[in-house]
Amino acid sequence: MGITIYQVDAFTNKPFRGNPAAVCLLSEPAEETWMQSVAREMNLSETAFLHPVEDSYGLRWFTPTVEVDLCGHATLASAHVLWETGTLSANKTAHFQTLGGKLTARREGDWIVMDFPSLPTEDMPIPGGLGEALGVEPTYVGQNRLDLLAVVDSADEVRGLQPDFNRLRSVDSRGVIVTAPADQPEYDFISRAFFPTLGIDEDPVTGSAHTCLGPYWSGRLGKPEVVGYQSSARGGVVKVRVRGERVDISGQAVTVMQAELR
Repeated sequence: MGITIYQVDAFTNKPFRGNPAAVCLLSEPAEETWMQSVAREMNLSETAFLHPVEDSYGLRWFTPTVEVDLCGHATLASAHVLWETGTLSANKTAHFQTLGGKLTARREGDWIVMDFPSLPTEDMPIPGGLGEALGVEPTYVGQNRLDLLAVVDSADEVRGLQPDFNRLRSVDSRGVIVTAPADQPEYDFISRAFFPTLGIDEDPVTGSAHTCLGPYWSGRLGKPEVVGYQSSARGGVVKVRVRGERVDISGQAVTVMQAELR
């Protein structure tokens, strides 16, 4: 009998939109080299592996090239699979033990709400060469322990970005998130996220990026809850509620594939 693996589109309620993640349900921890090989085989921005640990689940995330210590969309996908398969009752909160700390996910209607750390950025001088790498000059740059946040003037600039990924690889951070005020009334801000150092030139929709996007736009707009649209080719919607040192990151998810690893 093989191991069942699911492919879930996260931060969307429509198949083939949002950010695809693979989710592998295990009965016990797996070898790291095997998990990395599976992630390379799946060739998605993230593959999640989870197994029961007392009253919670151990959860690890791998890109095709490296393990990461915080991932939003694959956590969303993992919780979705637990409830959809009946592994966890739909009215119960999913608890995860991860390299990024203890995380939870709960259902609110059609949405999944994840409790993540708030990781606001600290102001920094605009790094030399960043404008050339992005093709647009930021008006503000900040950085947290994960990523660099670059703010530009308009949503059109975000949508039109054509970064030089070779130059972006030299930026000293996990990734570069570019954002601007939204020009559509249903959203507060728009963003795109680039992670060439992780083997992902552009991530379709990045939950962990909203640990800094949420606090930034909440503070700038004076709103405790903000809604963002990540404007990749696939696109996705992320809601963020800021509450002190934590943020609620909300999204939807849909399963598009179930297969067996032989």
